[in-house]
Formats: sequence, structure tokens, C-alpha cells
Amino acid sequence: MGLVAHKMKVRLPAATAVDAEVDLCNSGDVYFLRARLNVSLPGLEREVAQAIVNVAHSQTCGYSNATRGNVDVTLNLV
Repeated sequence: MGLVAHKMKVRLPAATAVDAEVDLCNSGDVYFLRARLNVSLPGLEREVAQAIVNVAHSQTCGYSNATRGNVDVTLNLV
């Protein structure tokens, strides 16, 4: 998120936090992962914070890129 915020000329708050919740699910004999990323960017306008989260997830995050198409991820701006 830092790279995206920097490009947008936005300073991330010191209290920035990402809490990940990961579920091990199964459907019959098949196991899969599902994740929820709860992102807190206190003090930023919601639209700006959401844009940072969306771009980071879709373009710059190494973990998002590595798991894309393999893990169902929900992004929650809290």
C-alpha cells in the first residue's frame, strides 16, 4: 500500500493496519482457502483509502499476485 499511496501523493497514517483472516474450507474431497483482509487507514477519506486498497491488491501486492485465482479474497475497509 505504501507504494500506491506514494504514487497518489498520499501519506499513510501511522496506525495503518491489515488484519488477515484465513479459512480452510472444503467441498467434498477438495480443500481450498478463503481470506478476508480487514484494512484500517484511519484519517483518510474513505474513497482515497478504498482506491489505495484496490490498486495495491490488484497491481502491486506480491501476495495478492501470487494467490490470484487460487484464493478467494475479500477486502474490507474498516
